Amino acid sequence: MIPAAFEYHRPDSVEAAVELMEKFGEQARVVAGGHSLVPMMKMRMTDIGHLVDLQAIGALKGIAVEGGAVTLGALTTQHEIIGHSVLAKVAPILRETALQIADPQVRYMGTIGGNVANGDPGNDMPAGMQCLDAPYLLAGPDGVREVAARDFYEAAYFTARAENEILTAIRFSTPDAGQAYVKQKRKIGDYATAAAAVVLGKKGGVCSSASVAMTNLSDTPVWCEAAGEALAGTDCGAGAANTAVAAMQEAINPQEDNKGPVDFKRHAAATMLRRAIASAWSRA
Repeated sequence: MIPAAFEYHRPDSVEAAVELMEKFGEQARVVAGGHSLVPMMKMRMTDIGHLVDLQAIGALKGIAVEGGAVTLGALTTQHEIIGHSVLAKVAPILRETALQIADPQVRYMGTIGGNVANGDPGNDMPAGMQCLDAPYLLAGPDGVREVAARDFYEAAYFTARAENEILTAIRFSTPDAGQAYVKQKRKIGDYATAAAAVVLGKKGGVCSSASVAMTNLSDTPVWCEAAGEALAGTDCGAGAANTAVAAMQEAINPQEDNKGPVDFKRHAAATMLRRAIASAWSRA
């Protein structure tokens, strides 16, 4: 289909983009890679009068790994994440996740900012960001504020970002921990039926810290504090994994759809989490 008529804007700074969002209010939307927004526009599922293209804003691009911290510009593509050797060493969960998103054509254009910002519960990157305890940087008329990934998602496609704010970057400390993202899907490039992100610290053969998050099993990504607590202080063996899985099952709320019935999704979620725990522990 053809989108409804709209005005196109291409600002060259974050400040200019924020001014446009403030001026046009609910009629304005930002576009980065466009993989989520453009199909909705074509199907007339969203009414947009002003499209604000961020691609000319150089300040939103790039990956920086300095002093034990990582900063990802919002326009950093999945392809750039996959190809960044330093990032792959300090935060391998991001490369592992990016490789499971859609296909190479999508990854060349799809951005990390778009993946985490639009609130789609099927997007893969939010779970890893929750496990890494990453804050999102949001620029608005009153300046820049930080919102933790664990607090950002409110419901499907509803987030803590205000209409006149733009996500500009993601930051997190580099974890000394084993990391894994394991995903079950119907076919290559599909959204997850169930997926698990796990980050495990290890000291003296015991789990010193643990973080667990799940993808596409509720109307938001689910960071499960209780599942992490079930693993901390253990050897992350079968018993601890079973306790973590039980805690995770209490936190998710899968719905029946074309990916399968609820019981199947819960079974897939348990399998993905056990595999992610084993993989992260082997890398810790």
